[in-house]
Amino acid sequence: MSFNPIALTRRLLQIPSCSGEETALGSVISEELESLGFRVCRQSVQGERFNIWAFRGNPVITFATHMDTVQPFLEFHEDETCLYGRGACDAKGIIAVQIAAAKRLLEAGMEAGVLFLVGEEAGSDGARKANQLENDCRFLIMGEPTDNRMATGTKGALRLLLRTEGTAAHSSCPEEGDSALLKLIDIVQMWRMRNWPHDPVMGSTTWNVGRLQGGRQANVIPDRAEAEIMFRLINPVNNVLRILQNDVKQLGVIDVLYQADPVRLRTLEGFETMVASFATDIPLLNRWGEPFLLGPGSIIDAHSDHEKIKKTDLTHAVDLYFNMACRLLE
Repeated sequence: MSFNPIALTRRLLQIPSCSGEETALGSVISEELESLGFRVCRQSVQGERFNIWAFRGNPVITFATHMDTVQPFLEFHEDETCLYGRGACDAKGIIAVQIAAAKRLLEAGMEAGVLFLVGEEAGSDGARKANQLENDCRFLIMGEPTDNRMATGTKGALRLLLRTEGTAAHSSCPEEGDSALLKLIDIVQMWRMRNWPHDPVMGSTTWNVGRLQGGRQANVIPDRAEAEIMFRLINPVNNVLRILQNDVKQLGVIDVLYQADPVRLRTLEGFETMVASFATDIPLLNRWGEPFLLGPGSIIDAHSDHEKIKKTDLTHAVDLYFNMACRLLE
């Protein structure tokens, strides 16, 4: 039967699937895969949330990406060139083209599987659980928006919660209190002034204060403050974490929420290449064979209020995935 990845992307973009709320999307994808003749296994992760492992035969190649998106949900719309909506490039369009590529492999007499995960944007609980699944895969083709170029490596990631404490007091008598918020700002400013590591291939260490909160109101010295911070790393996590903990010392406490070391990846001749400035679930899926990374769409559009994917990039990605798999199976 014919299969249109653009039509499936259009359908998936109309289903909200922010992290923790992937069940409705997972059900639609499962039904689609079953209609195409795949054997579909739903792996329970938490509550009603589940990963999808779908295959025919005993595949040595699996395509993988994630079903969840960041918040907020964006309404779907399209024009002649692009599809717009939350997850367009990260990663609902990728789900559709990976299904199309796997179907094409099956029609060519080769075996293939797809692995779609929950929770990648919020701690990767789906990938951790999926690594327990029995499989005989030798190659894992991970999908993330790389502009249809094959990644030579990905940066690592360190998501942390920085917490500081102080003493509340009337703001007219600041000497009677101890501002937790000012302590936190001092730490952040220290990190802004630091020269972070740089690699000629992987690029620079970058970081972002994604959430900051503290205090009660303007006339009260804040006794508690916290910030959620994300580092993109070119060095092993422990190297950077030692620096951060030494900077914080007695000023605050660091809680590590997620960590992944940088990854160097093999590429295939004839494919355009790039270095991914982001992290993926690859480090958590080490029982799924040698990893590769490629996908349609730009990381610049991901997580933005204008997230989109070009229709031509979707159709081109099907060919790229199919050719990658054929090369690896030779």
